[in-house]
Amino acid sequence: MNGSWRESSSGSTFTTYDPATNEPLAEVAQSEPEDVDLAVEAARGALEHKKWRELDPAKRGRILFRIASLIRERSDDLARLESLDNGKPLREAKGDVGYTARTWEYFAGLADKIEGKTVPVPGLRFDYTRVEPLGITVHIVPWNYPLVLGSRGIAPALAAGNTAVVKPSSLAPLTNLKLAEIAHDAGLPKGVLNVVPGRGSETGSYLAGHKGIDSITFTGSVETGREVMKLAAQHITPVTLELGGKCPNIVLEDADRARALRGVLRGIFTNAGQMCWAGSRLLVQESVKDKLLRALKKGTDSIIVGPGTSEKSHMGPLVSEQQVDSVMGYIKIGQDEGAELLTGGERVKDGGLAQGNFVQPTIFSEVDPGMTIATEEIFGPVLSAITFEDMEDALEIANRTEFGLCAGVWTRDISRAHRLAAELESGVVSINEYPITFPQTPFGGFKQSGIGREQGLEAVYSYCRVKNVNVNLL
Repeated sequence: MNGSWRESSSGSTFTTYDPATNEPLAEVAQSEPEDVDLAVEAARGALEHKKWRELDPAKRGRILFRIASLIRERSDDLARLESLDNGKPLREAKGDVGYTARTWEYFAGLADKIEGKTVPVPGLRFDYTRVEPLGITVHIVPWNYPLVLGSRGIAPALAAGNTAVVKPSSLAPLTNLKLAEIAHDAGLPKGVLNVVPGRGSETGSYLAGHKGIDSITFTGSVETGREVMKLAAQHITPVTLELGGKCPNIVLEDADRARALRGVLRGIFTNAGQMCWAGSRLLVQESVKDKLLRALKKGTDSIIVGPGTSEKSHMGPLVSEQQVDSVMGYIKIGQDEGAELLTGGERVKDGGLAQGNFVQPTIFSEVDPGMTIATEEIFGPVLSAITFEDMEDALEIANRTEFGLCAGVWTRDISRAHRLAAELESGVVSINEYPITFPQTPFGGFKQSGIGREQGLEAVYSYCRVKNVNVNLL
């Protein structure tokens, strides 16, 4: 906070755990309302003293570039910390750190390219717009991709000249705390970036309803997103929400099955399926169903489950015991509702994994589109395979959901691919690869998957306000 480490005002802490062993990992300060007030005050002070907002945008960009450079320099330590804190395999954590660095580089390059415009109006007048920072931006960060999802909001907000208060998840707060340390080392002025760890029901709720903030960016569940909106509504605070998903991966009969197989496996078992954009519904054309499912079972059964810090692990643990209970509950519901358990379905209890939060990668076949496992977000390594007859049938099933975040399409027929992309009710569509996104491509959903866009030009302008200025020249 304000460029230095400090204890909670009450001295209280909470414990984070290694999800591979459920052993304590760290004691972290539990931010109280007084601490949140101080963080907002620090962010307001940095804003009003104009140390950042009115700094030459090119100089802002150079500081953000230095942050990216330090992230790369410290990538091994950051990846190991993310793996310990979150449970994901090291190779995935290393990919996250690289993506985070690219995110900071992208928005660093945009810092001096945020532009207003002139507007033609009647008479002898000169009309133009000013694009100004919103003020204090709040970022409530989830536990599944803490460093990536925190940075994709923080970086554009800072590039636009805002200051920020970050509330990381209490399940995985460590890398966002290290990010603030890196930003300080890179020369970010005091008060521009402040991190207040704590429980969502306490610290997060108080921060979301704070009258001193100017925007909220939240990534998490639909239920919590609704609560954030309610709290933000008290002060008409604008929100960007990236919420849940029940994303379809559509495999047509003419698809390159080897590529589709890799994409389907990666789309559901990356990060143990704990992703809003997980391809948790496999829609496969009837004529190729049997061959694809046999290959999927073989590929799934070869996945090595183990601690994220082991180089041998393909899939790590779930983040918590509570998450294990939730996922296992959905697996039981799938069986009770008549889906066929093709593989997996059990908690891993082998040897040294028994104390961790490990669940077997799981596939259900013979899933009806209306079943619970095909309609509700499981947030775990569970794939529901649904068959379809033709493209129109696939489209109807894919769109039969309250979510609309991502979709995958696998076909050699580029005409059909574009037609499906146009009709799918998803904010992101990937053709012949899944999942895929870049710092420069907008990311966000339709329907209950959220409001607004992160990444790309859309993100940086979402952290700006537009002011119109009209000058009568007579």
